[in-house]
Amino acid sequence: MMDKWQPGASLDTLRRRAAMLSCVREFFEQRSVLEVDVPVMGKATVTDLNIDSIVTSVVGELGYLQTSPEYFMKRLLASGSGDIYFMGKAFREGEIGIKHNPEFTMLEWYRCGWDDHQLMAEVAELIRLLLRGEKDISIDVNKLSYSDCFFDHLGFDPHGADLRALQLLAAKLASDSWIDETRANCLDLIFSSQVEPYLAGGITIIYDYPECQAALAQISSNRAGQNVSRRFEAFVNGVEIANGYLELIDAGEQAVRLERDSKARERLKKPAVDIDQKFLAALNSGVPACAGVAIGLDRLLMGALGVDSIDQALAFSWLRC
Repeated sequence: MMDKWQPGASLDTLRRRAAMLSCVREFFEQRSVLEVDVPVMGKATVTDLNIDSIVTSVVGELGYLQTSPEYFMKRLLASGSGDIYFMGKAFREGEIGIKHNPEFTMLEWYRCGWDDHQLMAEVAELIRLLLRGEKDISIDVNKLSYSDCFFDHLGFDPHGADLRALQLLAAKLASDSWIDETRANCLDLIFSSQVEPYLAGGITIIYDYPECQAALAQISSNRAGQNVSRRFEAFVNGVEIANGYLELIDAGEQAVRLERDSKARERLKKPAVDIDQKFLAALNSGVPACAGVAIGLDRLLMGALGVDSIDQALAFSWLRC
């Protein structure tokens, strides 16, 4: 077995990483966005079916390493914080590979009174700045809808597609076990295998995701009158870097979605997770209209360096701990 006591990242990479973190802080200071420091360990966690939390214990009480700072940040927004950002560690169970590490550095921020398209412009500006570093290079930014992506690469409308047709295509691409999968999961598989690898180089921002993938985003109608989620993702050279929303601030609707997630976790025999009541209380008290986004800085550094493994962007990935 290879001796892994040494860091995966070179000293030059660690210097570039430090410069990137410094640049982020300068970017937000210039825009009067407040940096906040929220817990990375909490008594509650997300109910999202596709995210598993790392469980811990504090003086005999159940706890979770946070998968993102979102719930704590929205409690701050409800308390009148105004525009805020967090840059620090987040954790996810079972996520390990060339693009994933169970502990990673997340940048998340919220802009009060902005919509998702305003935030997309700021995301593109920051990513372009971080990719350039000290180099004077041109970086293209492409922006298109989720629907346009499917039409361009597969020739059909994902929002209006029949579920059975999506299941048959997913089964063809993967295995027969997909023949009874959900609409959200089928679309996710088709997108990741048939669209994502063929995205243009540079920065690509895709918006108006399917209604079934709304998570914490608002729902509205697109130009065709179809329900879509006001969610967007940013990619650098085909690799997902950021996930953003026009934030859902309706406490009643959010409670319904969280309860639906909890029941789905039970059906799939995933670990039960209690709904975060403090998060719902914050929404009930009034979170301001806002847009928010999270960026995986380790992946972004990978894109800036042109490396293909997250181990090369971290001092010590889980493989070296």
